[in-house]
This record gives sequence, structure tokens and C-alpha cells, in this order.
Amino acid sequence: MNIFKEIAGRVCAAWALITFIITFILILPFALISYLFKEPASTAYFTKVSKIWMRVWMFLIGCPLRICGTGNFEKGKSYIVTCNHNSLLDISLSSAFIPGPNKTIAKNSFAKIPVFGWYYSKGSVLVDRKSEKSRKQSIEKMKAVLKAGMHMCIYPEGTRNRTGELLKPFYNGAFKLAADTGHAIIPGVIIGTKTAVPLSKPFFFLPRRLEIHFLEPVAVGNKTAGVLKEEVFHIMQDYLLQHQ
Repeated sequence: MNIFKEIAGRVCAAWALITFIITFILILPFALISYLFKEPASTAYFTKVSKIWMRVWMFLIGCPLRICGTGNFEKGKSYIVTCNHNSLLDISLSSAFIPGPNKTIAKNSFAKIPVFGWYYSKGSVLVDRKSEKSRKQSIEKMKAVLKAGMHMCIYPEGTRNRTGELLKPFYNGAFKLAADTGHAIIPGVIIGTKTAVPLSKPFFFLPRRLEIHFLEPVAVGNKTAGVLKEEVFHIMQDYLLQHQ
């Protein structure tokens, strides 16, 4: 039985890759139109195109979507969205389905991929984690994103969670950004991507129901970055315990 599952996982992974490339080529001309607009209208349009692309692709690869809690985003406000990170599919769920224009903090290595690197860069604030200068510049860029009325999506675990725990310990960046700017944090809990694309198996994918739950905003008030980090960590951890 395991042999059949392993074969099916590789076949599904190949299908997912092929359909990803084909749908990306088809959607790219529409995404390029975003350059005709100024921010935040440019990113707002780009996000809508991404949402259509991801809905089509998720349908083709057999992953039903459930998006919950979009009503927690108050119109006219920009938020810092903190998402757990288990798989590359997390980016598809977060950036495309956060209500309204948004950018994601992302490592700059993917930006070097021909053609796709442009698309990836458009929806991201890029950072070279090995460069202190780049990390400092990314903070200022994220503040500019929020000031422009867009949401900023951050994965506080830093990298994909390869541990047996529900969450890895959080880094300070998202919470320092919140404390510095006063923008509330909306925890985003992603469910299903860890089993769809297990990190222990190379080039493996099995269709699963995928979900992202946007929880109630966490106000900054007079809280320090450390207090915010602990509060958001426990909110997300408790939610995962209840819904896994």
C-alpha cells in the first residue's frame, strides 16, 4: 500500500508542477497589467489576479479551499498578518487570500528564477537573511507597505517548520514592526499544507483540503514586541490544538 502511495505522491507532484507552469504562463500577461497602476492600486490588482490563479490551480490539483475570518479585516485599515509555515503552499494561501492588497516578506533567492522571479518579487518584500543591511532595509520597506494602506504578511517562524511541534519559536521581527507602527496583528492559521506536501518526502504531493483561518486582531496598545510575540504564539498554538 505504501508503494502505491509513494507512486501516487510523485505523479500528483508532477501534475501539480506542470499545471502550475501552464497556469502561470496563462495568467502572466494579466499580471503585467498591474504596472499600469500606482500603489496601492497596483498591488490590489495584482492580488486579485493571484487569487484567480490560485483558485484555478488549486481546483486542478484537487485541493478544496476553505477561507475563514476575512471579516476580521476592517475596511480602511492595514494589518500585520502572521502565518504559520509548513510548506511552499502556504505562500499561495496567504498572499492570494488575504483580503485586500498585501505583500509577503520573502527570501530573495526565488527572485532569481527567470520570469517567475518577477512575479514573486512583485508580491514580496525581499530580504537576504545573511545580510544585516538587507534585513534593516526590509524593515523600512515593510513600514512603507503598511503606510501605503496594504497588509504585510510575515511568517514569524522564519523558515518552514520541520519539527514535530505545532509551531517553531517565533522571531521578533513581526512584533517589533507592530510595536513600532501600532498596526494590529491578525494571526493567520494555515491547515492542511503539512500533510499535502510533507517536508520529509522530496517531490511528493497528495491532494488535501487546505484552509486558512484569519483570527481576531491583536491590538498593540502599550505592549512590547516580546509581549506581543508571546500572546500571538499562544493564540495560534491553541487554535491549532483545537483544529488539527
